[in-house]
Amino acid sequence: MLFVAPLLLLTILFGLLVTAILVSGKTSFISAPGVLVAGILIYGATLFVLSLTGVSSIRELEDLGRRDGLSGLPNRNALHQDFKRYAQSDEEAAMALIDLDGFKQVNDHLGHFVGDQVIRYCGDVLEEICGKEARCYRLGGDEFAILMLGPVAGTILEGMCRNFLDRLEAPVPIGERRLAIGASIGLANSKGSDDLSSSEMLRRADVAMYASKRSGRMRCTWYTTDFDRDREAVQELDDDLRKALADEEFALHYQPLVDASTKKIVAVEALIRWNRADGKPVGPHLFIPVAEETGLINPIGLWVLRQACTDALGWGEIKLSVNISAAQLRNAEFPIKLGQILEETGFPAERLELEITETCLVMDPIIAERSLEMIRGFGVNVSLDDFGTGYASIGFLRQFRFEKLKLDRSLVVQAGDDDGSRAMMLSSITLARALKMGVTAEGVETEAQAELVRTAGCDQIQGWLYYKAMPADQIYGLLEEQSAEDAGAAHLRIIN
Repeated sequence: MLFVAPLLLLTILFGLLVTAILVSGKTSFISAPGVLVAGILIYGATLFVLSLTGVSSIRELEDLGRRDGLSGLPNRNALHQDFKRYAQSDEEAAMALIDLDGFKQVNDHLGHFVGDQVIRYCGDVLEEICGKEARCYRLGGDEFAILMLGPVAGTILEGMCRNFLDRLEAPVPIGERRLAIGASIGLANSKGSDDLSSSEMLRRADVAMYASKRSGRMRCTWYTTDFDRDREAVQELDDDLRKALADEEFALHYQPLVDASTKKIVAVEALIRWNRADGKPVGPHLFIPVAEETGLINPIGLWVLRQACTDALGWGEIKLSVNISAAQLRNAEFPIKLGQILEETGFPAERLELEITETCLVMDPIIAERSLEMIRGFGVNVSLDDFGTGYASIGFLRQFRFEKLKLDRSLVVQAGDDDGSRAMMLSSITLARALKMGVTAEGVETEAQAELVRTAGCDQIQGWLYYKAMPADQIYGLLEEQSAEDAGAAHLRIIN
């Protein structure tokens, strides 16, 4: 191997010399046949030496081109080549696309060195799980794939993927650290499809993988053609949302919260409404998930905050509640933008209350805690919304120090008919009191429910029993009536 490089260099130099001679036409000192014979001899000698010493190196170079340098697994190019070979068989081919959840946070907070170790660990686990039955690949970033061939390839592959998810239930050991890493997996197979290319197979697995993410992560989902129709609908809705934001088609309604004892309005919750240009309303339960998936929730959320603070500025001392999503809380720029909105509108920070759900915190607790610390630094309060529908623990509540707990409507409704739900509601209120949190009952629709939550110790009540959501001008009217009543009652007390 030591003399291969010099020999190749000599061949190149000789070739350049011959070219120069032939171009210049100065061949007097050497005959053309001699040049030709010498070139053939040197070229032949080079091939002979390479055949003895260089074949393994060439093969190694080819193999390197098919392998991921970090994990050592076959790469995307190898996946496509392998699939082409599989396509020549009549057997079923099945493919899984695996995307790690929480990997970006590892890179952002612990550095790429730790992130690289996570990639190697996951690659080793996948190789162990696949064994000789399937082949796994690293496609780049935090994406892996598994390819399998056989009459029951889909069934076996799904079992392997569930095994991988089970392995990730335990924290990933990286040195002395234990990292919480999850995965979302999409599955696709060639059954019932003719001439399916590797790119189409990978696309289908990718579509299914995103369906897993939308469904809560840490799960496997098989591709169906419905996903493509849903994706087209999502894209269409996303286009309409962008146009709606530019054309100011959104509006805010406000639902009052009353004091449990006095039944006076003490707060309002801002709720977004969207009426398309064609007059058709679209419910938040339809467009908010799309906005979160596409990232449009960030500008929409900032619009809601700015408009709500502007509307509520003249509403006396009542609190203003605004919902923020997990995507907003993960955005490092959000606390900064919030501070700018408070400064621009002049809205008192102590009157603003941001409502978040457990999902916001469970997905990215490190980022969430950092953002909440900055938000509280402005003087803004934070409440936990929809309590009773998730898995919040005492440690979880103590860690994030909410100012208020909002009991979900389902817990309130069930508490009226079920002893277990009633006990859960009472214990939740007791826990909130111990942690010095206020408690609001949501979705109260009957006098019986109101009496139940009032007796249980709730501070505030929200629901159709008292008020539905309404435009800002109607809130002005309600507050003026309430002020007039308070003034009349005070006057009577003075007279008496």
